Amino acid sequence: MVEDQQPKRRRTVPVSIGDVVVGGDAPVVIQSMTNTDTADEVGTAIQVADLARAGSELVRITVNTEEAAEAVPHIRDRLEAMGLDVPLVGDFHFNGHKLLERHPACAEALAKYRINPGNVGRGARRDTQYAQMIETACRYDKPVRIGVNWGSLDQDLLARMMDDNAAAKQPQDSRDVMKEALIVSALESAERAEEIGLGHDRIIISCKLSGVQDLIEVYQDLSRRCEYPLHLGLTEAGMGSKGIVASSAALAVLLQQGIGDTIRMSLTPEPGEARTTEVQVAQELLQTMGLRAFTPLVAACPGCGRTTSTVFQELAGEIQTYVRDRMPEWRRHYPGVEEMSLAVMGCVVNGPGESKHANIGISLPGTGERPVAPVYEDGEKTVTLKGDHVADDFKAVIERYVERRYGSGTVSSDVSSG
Repeated sequence: MVEDQQPKRRRTVPVSIGDVVVGGDAPVVIQSMTNTDTADEVGTAIQVADLARAGSELVRITVNTEEAAEAVPHIRDRLEAMGLDVPLVGDFHFNGHKLLERHPACAEALAKYRINPGNVGRGARRDTQYAQMIETACRYDKPVRIGVNWGSLDQDLLARMMDDNAAAKQPQDSRDVMKEALIVSALESAERAEEIGLGHDRIIISCKLSGVQDLIEVYQDLSRRCEYPLHLGLTEAGMGSKGIVASSAALAVLLQQGIGDTIRMSLTPEPGEARTTEVQVAQELLQTMGLRAFTPLVAACPGCGRTTSTVFQELAGEIQTYVRDRMPEWRRHYPGVEEMSLAVMGCVVNGPGESKHANIGISLPGTGERPVAPVYEDGEKTVTLKGDHVADDFKAVIERYVERRYGSGTVSSDVSSG
């Protein structure tokens, strides 16, 4: 359940991206990115739809070729035909100025442009090409994310700052200069965008790095120096548990400090893994921190010598999957159900206590315990389940509870004991 005590959010200017607001008093927004070839409009539309249905409130797509730019409005049309209005963000590098100019339907269909000031051009061309993209954003009234990245930092700016640092009486460490260059690149680019005519409330900033401590330090500094909404993400976070742990460690620290208005978990998918995993991880991070609620969370003990049976582990996994599968329908009919808490515990040590703290909890028998499973609803024991159909019986208890609690606003403890 979402906690009442939440971190105090840093004050930022709200930016509207379609119907989604980032910054201001809006909740932290989750976003993701496709890994399809955008020129494949069918495949890309399907993946965008999957991400949106999983809970991605913004979806970014690569726009890197003429064919990709041509496909964007058709992708938008396909999504609308599916009843999805998720805002599409165009990710531009190197040739964005040309693609936006040559494909006005693409410029119109996108809800936001992502511009990397580090690869929009070099020298005089950089200023001209950057200005072209900002002018297009102004023409179509589109917000922009100025996305600076450690791996593609503006080399002209970095060289200048490194030279200035070398000439200083007390030079800084080169890594510190690079971190400052990230911030300067973002802020100078935002200032230039406003000079060209982009509204102060049409800019979001990101400064992405792959090191946890570096990312935290940069965003802490950046948050003190501007009021633009900040997009958080650890770039190249990695695969599997490494990527999840690294991203969660970095983002949790910043979110706890009130820093961050939209997040993406940049996870490398395992072979065959759904792209939607990164959306689920982002949701679980925000919900675990008490910042938002998306779906009921299932608490389960880690297991020990008292819980040698795998029954409780299997039940915990089955219930968690069941709840996620039921959420689309529950969300339509039972407002507030996403804040429900469940517990699946493996023995009598902590089982009853944890079950009582959850809205619905079940305590399975551990080694040597009686083969019964007491169920608790809002702290009161309501039924004891036995036999080979505990999972199905517990799902039925959950369904009845959801209907009573979130359908009428009250819960009655009328489940008979078994």
